Parts: sequence; structure tokens; C-alpha cells
Amino acid sequence: MDFLHVLFSVSGVKTWVFLPPLVAFVVSLFTSMGGVSGAFLLLPFQVSILGFTSPAVSPTNLVYNIVGIPSGVYRYIREGRMAWPLTWTIIIGTLPGVFIGAIIRIKYLPDPKAFKFFVGCVLLYIGGRLLYDLTGRVASKKSKIEALDEKFKKAADKIKAEQKIRVASGLPPEAVVKTIRFSFTRYEYEFYGERFSFNTIGLFILTFIVGVIGGTYGIGGGAIIAPFLVAIFHLPVYSIAGAALMGTFVTSIGGVIFYTLIAPIYADTGLAIAPDWILGFLFGIGGFAGMYCGARFQKFVPQRFIKLMLGLIITLLSLRYIAQYFL
Repeated sequence: MDFLHVLFSVSGVKTWVFLPPLVAFVVSLFTSMGGVSGAFLLLPFQVSILGFTSPAVSPTNLVYNIVGIPSGVYRYIREGRMAWPLTWTIIIGTLPGVFIGAIIRIKYLPDPKAFKFFVGCVLLYIGGRLLYDLTGRVASKKSKIEALDEKFKKAADKIKAEQKIRVASGLPPEAVVKTIRFSFTRYEYEFYGERFSFNTIGLFILTFIVGVIGGTYGIGGGAIIAPFLVAIFHLPVYSIAGAALMGTFVTSIGGVIFYTLIAPIYADTGLAIAPDWILGFLFGIGGFAGMYCGARFQKFVPQRFIKLMLGLIITLLSLRYIAQYFL
């Protein structure tokens, strides 16, 4: 079976050829339900398990996004759950930030230990925000979201019962995103009989900051944007997951192109900057299948379970990375 044990020349990683797609499938199956590609968990896997610690791991992670995300986005578009004004706001804000983040990664965080600490801090915020969102302190502010979650679950159960299959191929007509008003300062939409709105300028500023962090990390920003939209803007995860994934997809393309173009500039330093395309593609294949299944199954999984699962995993991983910096 040695022919299945492959050495990837760019990253220096040697592993079973089926391991990257398998891990990516499992991770993305669950994370895509919350509008997250799973790249934020695959990067620690590459760094800690596969030993891929050079700056090239960040764009390789973005390659995974490019290959894997389209399947999940397709499902959300097909089911009418793509909030396009929200999507474009995310893209316009995060894209320039990704370029700045790439420079920060190469210039200031080439050391694996320092980079792991940075990753740990980012993950700690994401996980902590998700878990805090589940506490009783914020529950009173989110009665509309909880009611929508329950209504959505009942509708999904009804569809399963009527069609007598495990996974329904469609949703009720009212379970789609309908734009009510979109302007430079405000976006309002309707989803499943409820209206939600937020300030677009505030979101743009947030997405720019997220873009910088995402470009440095190599995640495209979706892992940070999705929790913000749910916890700060109080939007239902069912309606924002598609927009977060699409935003991550577009900014990942920009990030990979940028890392590839600037790689020759740093050739004399000995640092690997350009992505490991083959490794990233293998992760992407697993992500493609996982995100499609995750987007399809999402309507049958309670929001609370999605957030609790992601929050616990992310927080535990973040504490491990932060602790290793001081040991």
C-alpha cells in the first residue's frame, strides 16, 4: 500500500492520499451547516498533524475553499437561501483585507509558534462567541430567532414525513430569502415570515477587519463572519450560511492569486509562499462532498446544536494552541 503514501513536494507533507479528503469531508459536513467552510479547522490539522508549518499553508487552505465551497453554495442558491446583498457586502469588505492579511502572515508571522498563537486567539474568539450566544443572558434578545428555528424544524420534519425519505429535496415556498430593502446604509430581508435588518456600513467595516484576519490565517473570513452575523446582528443561521460561504469562496480566490503572485518576491528567503496545489485540491475534493451534504442536511439540524458543537470544538482547540506558546 506504499503507493498510497504520497510526498507533497511544496509542503513537504507525507501522508496517505485518502486522508486529506476524508478529514475535509467530515469537518466540512458539520461546519458548512453554520455557513463555515471548515478551513479554520483544517489549518490546525495541517500544522499540527501533517507538520505543514510554512506560510504556504495559508494559501493551500484557501485552495481547499475554492474547490470545496461551490457545492454548498449551489445547494443554498437552489433552495433560495442566498441573501445576495449580504453576500456582496461581505465580498467587498473582506477582499481588500485578505491582501493585507497575506502580507502580515509572510512578514510578521513566519514562525510556526507565533502563528499558532495567532490562530489560537482567533479561534478562542470564534468559539467563545458561539458559546456565549447560547447562554441565558442573550436568550431573551433572540426569541424571534428561536421561534424561527422551531418553525423551520417543524416544517422540515413535516416534509420528511410527507415524502417518506431521510432528506427532503426542497423547502416550503416561504422558507426563502426575500430582499425587502437594500441601500447604502440598510439591508432588510424576509425569511420564513420574519423580517431582519442591519446597518450595511457597520457590516462593511466588520468584514474588512475580518478579511485581514482571514487572509493572515488562510480561512477567507467566513468562520468569523458567520458567528458575527448570528451573535451580533441576530440573524438566523439558516438565512446567512449561503452568503458567508459565497463570500469565503470569492475572497479565497483573491487570496490564492495574491499569495501566488508575491511568492517570487520572497524566493530568496527560503520561505514557501505559494500554495501546495495538489494537497489543497485533495482537501477540496472532500470539502466539496462534505459541504454539499452539510447544506442539504442543515435544515434538519437545530441551530443550537450547530453552534454548541462548533463552539466546543473551536474553544478547546484554541486553548491548546495558546497554551503551547507559553510552554
